[in-house]
Amino acid sequence: MRKLVSIFLFLTVTIPTLATVRAAEPSSNSADSLLFFTAADGVKIHYDVKGEGKAVVLVHGFIVDGESWKRTALYNDLLTNGFKVITLDQRGNGKSDKPHTAEAYANDAEARDIMGLISFLKIKSYDVVGYSRGAIITARLLVLDKRVDHAVLGGMGDDFTNPEWPRRIMFYKALSGEPVKELEAVVKRIQDTGLDQQALALMQKEQPSTSKEALGKIKKPVLVLCGDKDSDNGSAGKLAALIPKATFHTVPGDHGGASSTKEFSSEVLNFFK
Repeated sequence: MRKLVSIFLFLTVTIPTLATVRAAEPSSNSADSLLFFTAADGVKIHYDVKGEGKAVVLVHGFIVDGESWKRTALYNDLLTNGFKVITLDQRGNGKSDKPHTAEAYANDAEARDIMGLISFLKIKSYDVVGYSRGAIITARLLVLDKRVDHAVLGGMGDDFTNPEWPRRIMFYKALSGEPVKELEAVVKRIQDTGLDQQALALMQKEQPSTSKEALGKIKKPVLVLCGDKDSDNGSAGKLAALIPKATFHTVPGDHGGASSTKEFSSEVLNFFK
C-alpha cells in the first residue's frame, strides 16, 4: 500500500497540430505573469521558462504539476550550468485546462502539447527529462519528435510497454469511482486536496504505451535513471536494454524521493554534458 501511495504522489485527445498552436494572453495576477499557449483543440497549457542556453524540458509525473520540479536539485543545477529550463503543467494538471472528455487525452495529446510548445518557443532542438508518468510521455517524444537530442527516463521500468498494464487499469477504475481497496487512501487524498479526479481518471484511461519494437528503433541517447529502492513500475534495467543507445544508472532513494536528490541531478548533468 505504501508503494502505491508513493507512486501516485509523484507519478510520475484530439491531436494538436503544431502549425495551429497560438499564444494566449499572459495573466498579470501575480508578480510573475502566467504564460500559456493554446493547443489546436483549444486546451490552454501553462508553462514557464527560465535561463538561457540549451533547452531542457522537464516533464512532471502524476497528480503533480510543473512546479514540482522547482523543488528538486536538478532544476537549480540546470540553471546554474547554463541551460534554458522549461516546465509545464500537462493538460489536466496545475494551471492548465482540465478537459473532461477521453478524446482530449488520447492520441498522444500530452506529448504533442510539448511538441507544440517547443514550436511556439521556436526551439530547434532540446533535451528532455521525464519522471514516473512523465517518463512515459518522454518515451512518446522520443518516438514522435526528431528535435529531441537526449532524453532521461526517470523512475520508470518496462511495464508501461504493455497497453493493458494492470496498474494503469487499476488506477483508472479507482479514479472512476469503482471500489479498489488498495487505492482508497489515494483517492481520498485527491478529493481532500481538490484535484480534478475526473481529469486524472481520463489521463489513466488514455495513457499511452510504447511498444518494445518502437523503443528498439530509437536512435537518440537515453539515460534510464531510477532509485535503488524503486521497482514499482517494472525493471528499469530491462527498459534500458530495449533502447539501443540507452544507459542505466541508479541513485539512492525510492520512487517518491529519488528525483529530488543531488545524485539524480548529477547523473542527469553528466549525461547531458
